[in-house]
Amino acid sequence: MKALVLEEKGKIAIQDCQFDETLGDDDVHIKIHSVGICGSDVHYYQHGRIGPFVVNAPMVLGHESAGVVLAVGKNVRHLQPGDRVCMEPGIPDPQSPQSRAGLYNLDPAVRFWATPPIHGCLRESVIHPAAFTFKLPDNVSFAEGAMVEPLAIGMHAATKASIKPGDIALVIGAGPIGVVTALAALAGGCSEVIICDLFDEKLAVAANYDGLHAVNLKTGNLAQKVAELTSGNGVDIVFECSGAKAAIATLTEHAAPGATAVLVGMPIDAAPLDIVASQAKEITFKTIFRYANMYPRTLRLLSSGKLRVQPLISQTYKFADSVAAFERAAAGHAADIKIMLEME
Repeated sequence: MKALVLEEKGKIAIQDCQFDETLGDDDVHIKIHSVGICGSDVHYYQHGRIGPFVVNAPMVLGHESAGVVLAVGKNVRHLQPGDRVCMEPGIPDPQSPQSRAGLYNLDPAVRFWATPPIHGCLRESVIHPAAFTFKLPDNVSFAEGAMVEPLAIGMHAATKASIKPGDIALVIGAGPIGVVTALAALAGGCSEVIICDLFDEKLAVAANYDGLHAVNLKTGNLAQKVAELTSGNGVDIVFECSGAKAAIATLTEHAAPGATAVLVGMPIDAAPLDIVASQAKEITFKTIFRYANMYPRTLRLLSSGKLRVQPLISQTYKFADSVAAFERAAAGHAADIKIMLEME
């Protein structure tokens, strides 16, 4: 079948590939329709590695996907051929201590699409465990289904934050994960969410959503907006989604005493944190790594209309133009939030 292969750092191509896969009793065979380009895909393309994960052999990219079921294993009951589905890309060991505790995203042996040496889903079809394959509601498109993967990160962050109805949050970073985290925070009960970044183009997308207040950090108006919305008390929750060292260093500056900070973005290496400033406010720190048990909740919110992601899809390319799509993603256009690929 045709697949988009990262041959080596900086070199991708559509190739004819064969995969050693067979349909198991608990699996489904899925024809891929839509795949979102993630920042990690671009990072592997540009650098050939992310931390300890190194591309040492050609690897198929892509892990944000939706498609149509072609066939099901004999034990599968909740899906049938013809169903439109999205797929959770991480496959854990069901017997690991982490999986048995419900923390399967933390299983050290998890096999995650497009994380070396595991092939991703930018190909004509995949075989995937039915337990990690979810039927799309009739009013959720394939592109929205592919967006469930990044949305699940925001949902996991919002859940970890233990949002109380009426909380006010600050999201640092208006990239794809920052925006979906802000939307998840609103859906989770926040009355207002401030989102800040350095690029007006990204903030303009966020500003189109009711309840989101977009602030460019270059203006110096962030403190004013926080004070205006919180009567000078500071925000209840800070979501750090940029991974920028400077942002992490001043994480507690706009937080209320007793606030919660959720670390979502990943810095390239160790980042400084003002411990004393955090202690003085008794900030509770939480971290997330991917997500667990978020796909059903995310799909329900998409179907209800409480999560709207169509405005986040900046460009859509056909699979035949995948190389051009990755070149655009790698160029880092400030106005781009999510670039989507369609296989047909």
